[in-house]
Amino acid sequence: MSIFEKDLESSSSARSVKVDNYDKIDTAEVGRNFDFAKEYAIIEQEAAACKVNRTFKEKLLSLEFELDFKDKKHMVWFLGAFACTAGLLSGIDQSLISGAGVFLPDALHLTSRESSLVSSLMPLGAMAGSMLMTPLNEYFGRKSSIIISCVFYTIGAALCAGAVNTEIMYAGRFILGIGVGIEGGCVGIYVAESVPANVRGNLVSMYQFNIALGEVLGYAVSAIFYDVPHGWRFMLGSSLVFSTILFVGMFFLPESPRYLVHKGKIGEAYNVWKRLRDISDEKNKLEFLEMRQAAFQEQEANRNESKVQLWLDLFLNPRNRRALVYSVIMVTLGQLTGVNAVMYYMSTLMANIGFDTKNSVFMSLVGGGSLLIGTIPAILFMDRFGRRVWGLNIVGFFVGLCLVGGGYLINIEKNLQAAEGVYLTGIILYMGFFGSYACLTWVLPSESFDLRTRSIGMTVCSTFLYLWSFTVTYNFTGMQEAMTYTGLTLGFYGGIAFLGFFYQILCMPETKDKTLEEIDDIFSMKTKDLIKVNIRSMKKFWGKSS
Repeated sequence: MSIFEKDLESSSSARSVKVDNYDKIDTAEVGRNFDFAKEYAIIEQEAAACKVNRTFKEKLLSLEFELDFKDKKHMVWFLGAFACTAGLLSGIDQSLISGAGVFLPDALHLTSRESSLVSSLMPLGAMAGSMLMTPLNEYFGRKSSIIISCVFYTIGAALCAGAVNTEIMYAGRFILGIGVGIEGGCVGIYVAESVPANVRGNLVSMYQFNIALGEVLGYAVSAIFYDVPHGWRFMLGSSLVFSTILFVGMFFLPESPRYLVHKGKIGEAYNVWKRLRDISDEKNKLEFLEMRQAAFQEQEANRNESKVQLWLDLFLNPRNRRALVYSVIMVTLGQLTGVNAVMYYMSTLMANIGFDTKNSVFMSLVGGGSLLIGTIPAILFMDRFGRRVWGLNIVGFFVGLCLVGGGYLINIEKNLQAAEGVYLTGIILYMGFFGSYACLTWVLPSESFDLRTRSIGMTVCSTFLYLWSFTVTYNFTGMQEAMTYTGLTLGFYGGIAFLGFFYQILCMPETKDKTLEEIDDIFSMKTKDLIKVNIRSMKKFWGKSS
């Protein structure tokens, strides 16, 4: 079915229209084949009726105090920037548990294995949260799901801060993880569905920026409360401030317009669309019509399709399967290079390289600060240079892993300064380049799936992300004992980064400046054809360079 076929069925003289690139389309030419005025009038009537007929109950259930800006770009950036502050919750948790972990073994009488479980129960809970994400996204919406995640996070953080035994700490960490898992996938979908294609990569990248900012804030809070009696409780309890701010702030943001269209709420969706786009630009109206048509096609398919069939379609439909494999591999490359293990055990790693216990907590700021700085170029330039170029950051953090592993080979009793210098240089490179690269692991899955499978696709990706995070974090102690710190960081983590480089060069598609509907065409291409395109592209690039 062509892009407006359902609408065109009522016009005997109209011809079907295919939209490939909104920046190049001649809207006047399309207008001769499609009655835009009629369609806009119908949509405007629905939007006006939606505002007039909206009951108090419906306004209450929308969970929104409406904001609007004269310049629609300001509303777009406000939505994207604030929604992505949810990343603070994940980042703060990783660094707070690193600082608090110095005190927990004595405070709660934990064994080394129990300490590993305390650290790794958050990503395990996040797996459960990821599985809840699809039903929550479907029945409550993208924005409401983020609000629900704040409730889980707040309860979990409160339990951790007030824990008097191991079991309460376990429960708190798991519940906290559920909140992080729901939020992790929902934010990417919410922002990707709401903002224009030309800033989508930049804004979704802000989620990783906020994770990194959360890391820095968490290490700073740990340092502040280090000498305070029972300071670990203040460390873990401080995250409640950030979850409360996010909870309140989400009430000032609209629901995703694509979700509203998906639910058949065309008028409400168009009211949101007018707050996010300049509708005096015909291209923005055209994008809304295509979005509506995609939803019509989805509804038509869903009439004869069960939930089981939809899940099967994710795996059996070639277009969906390519997006799934591609997204899962990108998530896997990000996690199995060990970043979460390094972050959770940063204070411990610093102590093992020669820093005393107190300084190890303070020096953890070096890693967190590097991660934060590394995300800034992604926010500024990812949509300029493209996804494939940005994937080359994997080379930088591979070099960093080599230096981290090499630092442990230097005898700290004879060459302490050299060991610490090599190790810290490696950490700075690893965290800096990983910060830029990690933005891709949120951007790519959020834009790769079609409307029908986007929610369940993100569920699978988020589940894998936290599965690998749990696996890496829980097994870190055992793996370093079996492989040594050098073998683990340089051999295992570095080896995966090395192999990942070749996968990205050959199999990574370019989705820069493509609408979510245009990306469908990219994943309709066979993998072998994509590899040929990438090879030709590289030959062309090197030919120009020489």
